[in-house]
Order: sequence, then C-alpha cells, then structure tokens
Amino acid sequence: MILDLENYIGNLTATWKKQTLYFKKPSGTSRGVLLDKDYYIVSVFKSEVLLSTSEVSYIKGLSVDDENGIEIKLDEVCADVSAWSTLIKNGLFDFPAIKFALEMSLLEIQGGERFQYFDNTFLSQGKGIPINGLIWMGTEEAMKSQIEVKLSEGFKCVKLKIGAIDFNQELALLEGIRSKYNKHQIELRVDANGAFSPKDAMDKLSQLSKFDLHSIEQPIKQGQIEEMRDLCKNTPLDIALDEELIGVNGFENKKALLESIKPQYIILKPSLLGGFIATKEWIDIAEAMDIKWWITSALESNIGLNAIAQFTSYLNTDMYQGLGTGGLYENNIASPLEIRDANLFYNPSKQWGI
Repeated sequence: MILDLENYIGNLTATWKKQTLYFKKPSGTSRGVLLDKDYYIVSVFKSEVLLSTSEVSYIKGLSVDDENGIEIKLDEVCADVSAWSTLIKNGLFDFPAIKFALEMSLLEIQGGERFQYFDNTFLSQGKGIPINGLIWMGTEEAMKSQIEVKLSEGFKCVKLKIGAIDFNQELALLEGIRSKYNKHQIELRVDANGAFSPKDAMDKLSQLSKFDLHSIEQPIKQGQIEEMRDLCKNTPLDIALDEELIGVNGFENKKALLESIKPQYIILKPSLLGGFIATKEWIDIAEAMDIKWWITSALESNIGLNAIAQFTSYLNTDMYQGLGTGGLYENNIASPLEIRDANLFYNPSKQWGI
C-alpha cells in the first residue's frame, strides 16, 4: 500500500459532516447498551468533482480518539489535504479514526474508482467473505432467540457477547447449542469484552472450555499484561486479544506486547487501530510469531465496512470474519453490501446512497 498524493497537491479540498446511526434494537455489551453511534463523513473534491468519501468511525469509551477534540482536528486536517500523506506516515496517533479515513480517501483517489480501495475478489469477482453471526448481550430469552435466528440463516460460526447476564445462564445457552450441534457443525466464539476479573477468569475459562469453543475474546480488561500473559500461558481455551491492541503504536511496541502476552489469536479493527497500514503491521508481527488473526468491523457505517471488507479480501484469509454489522442500523447508508448464506457480498447491481 503506497499512499501518496504528490500528483494531487494543491488541487484537492476536503470537508467533513457529522452523522448519527441508530440501532434497530438496543445492542448490549459489557460496557453498556448501545442505542446510537456518531461518525463523520469526509469528502474530498478536485474542483467541484467528488473524488472520495471516507468515514471517521469511533466508539465512545473504547476508541482512543479525543471525543472533544475530534472536530477541531478534522477542521485542521481538512484545511490541508496536501499534508495527508505525511500525517498517515508520522502522525495522528491520538486520532486513529481520522487516520483510517485519510487512508480510505487516498486509496480511493489513487485507484480512480469510487468506493474501491484494494485489488480484491470481493469486489472484482463477487466472492463472498465468510462471517460469523453476532449474538448481542441481553436477557436469556432474547439471546436464545438471536441464536435460533442466526442458525436458521445458515451461519456456521456464531459469536456470543458474554459478561452481562448471569454466567450460569450464559453457560446454559452454550450447552443448548452444543446439545444440537457439535464443533464440526457450528464454530462457537465468545467475547467477554474484558468482563471477567483476573481472580475468577481461569475458573470461567475452564467452565467455558467444556463446550468446545473456538476462542474467547479479551477475557479481562486491557492493560493487565502480566495477568493476561498468565491466562494465555495456562488457558484451556484459546484467547484472542482485542481491546488490548487499541492505542499501541509503532512496530517495536506492538512486537513487545505480543511477545510478552503470547496470545493464540489477535482481532483487528482497522478503524480503532489507525487504518490499514497499522493493521497490516500487526498481522506481519503476529504471523512471524505463529499467532493467528481475523478482522472485524467496529460498528462503522457501510462506507467503512466496505473498505474493511475489501481489505480483508485483499489479504486472502479463509477464517470467519466479523463483518456482519452493516444490518444493525435503521438508517445505514444504502450500499451494494449484502449478507447471503452467511457470507458478506458486494452486489454491483445495487447503488450507493451517496
């Protein structure tokens, strides 16, 4: 990925606009229930011709982006498009969501095709990306209903958000799935979003491991390096780092973190990690250490989701990815993205609603 604007310097202008997405249903995590989500659309023009549309996507309480300063930074960034290449290489570490948007813009401009960012079979050949079905936290009955829907839709990989309701009820949900489907029929993943305490985490991992789970994401809160290292070393269930990666910048810092904790997997959210270059750096380090990985969206609109899907396809991975969030919103931007047969597809017969 070469992101350079030398041929465009002096010819481009940029604007931004705040938007809000509204969830169709309240979506529960261990950090609370989500009802809506703000994001920003960045548009780049040459004269009056629109060249690119990108997304600044952040999550309150999770992203490192300064929520109070993000609009000031957007004003500053959009005032000088010629500086974007330099900012991507050497700046915006405190605003990874903005860096993600700038990379999207540069990739779209350089490719010369609207909403195209990478050379990938997802876009060029209509090849689907296998995704997991996501089960949000809620009451036992609500989660059971979600599970039944996802299984009826043909999902072969299901991920449950856990840590909000009674742990025994969550175990019962997993037991219910396993009583009907073995691990060869349905791959089960769980995401604790840091809900366990270091004191009881190992006991809970032992109980969860009885259900032939693929992995658990972030069992304890990020920043507890020694405790996470001990869990990964002794766990009966593969552990995937997620929030642990957010805010870690630079090759050496990333390498040091993975060498210290030695997780079985890492989960990559480009809009929270500072874009595609930063994400690819995590992948290169992980693969050198025989750590596996997959990519997930982070509640972006269809604009950001499309770019992440193309990036995933470009990397040519065959694992189940976490890219099924586009249907969560009642007012998402119309797009060619669609889910069929538990795969995410790009349908060129559909138009973008921009």
